[in-house]
Amino acid sequence: MISLVKKALKSGQVPPPPSSFRNNNTNTATTSGLHPNSSYRFNPRNADDIYNELFGNTGSDFGGRRADAFFRTSNNTGDALRKAPIMENRLPCSLEDLYFGTTKKMRISRTVADMYGKPGTEEEILTIDVKPGWKKGTKITFPEKGNREHGVVPGDLVFVIDEKPHGVYRRDGNDLVMNQRISLVHALTGQTLNLTSLDGRNVTIPITSVVQPGFEMVIPGEGMPISKEPGKKGNLRIKFDIKFPSRLTAEQKSSLIKVLGES
Repeated sequence: MISLVKKALKSGQVPPPPSSFRNNNTNTATTSGLHPNSSYRFNPRNADDIYNELFGNTGSDFGGRRADAFFRTSNNTGDALRKAPIMENRLPCSLEDLYFGTTKKMRISRTVADMYGKPGTEEEILTIDVKPGWKKGTKITFPEKGNREHGVVPGDLVFVIDEKPHGVYRRDGNDLVMNQRISLVHALTGQTLNLTSLDGRNVTIPITSVVQPGFEMVIPGEGMPISKEPGKKGNLRIKFDIKFPSRLTAEQKSSLIKVLGES
């Protein structure tokens, strides 16, 4: 359309002048500077100048945003286009993935309709950068990467972080929680725990006080990375479970009474 307008301007094939410049009795234009019998003559001008007067000085960008705004139509009622529903997918991550951060490549499959509305299938591999400290439920959105239905805006594709169970640790916010079972003797006399952290370090934790049922020890800075505070970590919380002996000999009972007293 644009090229046709400019071509017409350059060739001189433009509409006749407005009726206010015409003689009511003849088909020839009359002005104060022309003889009534003179025929109207077109004064050639630069086609681009005329074009800019009509449409504004859009330059080569007319086919871009302004043209899109001019020619875009949504539907017969003038309402905004409806957007296809969100496609949501789980993104399973190990606790180590969420501790260190990782990059995952996910192959997705979406429905794509052709110009006649016939549905087809399209596949794509998307790259997701999982940041250290991200939590279960964190959402990563790829705008308009979902299903593409006929006559609607493509939907968004959303991945939701899902945390896999770990053999030792459980996450609670930014903290790591673990259960540690110790014998009654160690609960009373003390023990040294040797743990392996998520990043593979050997962590030695001495227990020097009496451990009572339900006791929880807090080790600062040995938890999960805090995504909004780079360089900081939560705590490690150790919950103790005391293993009581199933039975005691008479001699053992007597010894305990002597040591602990009857109260």
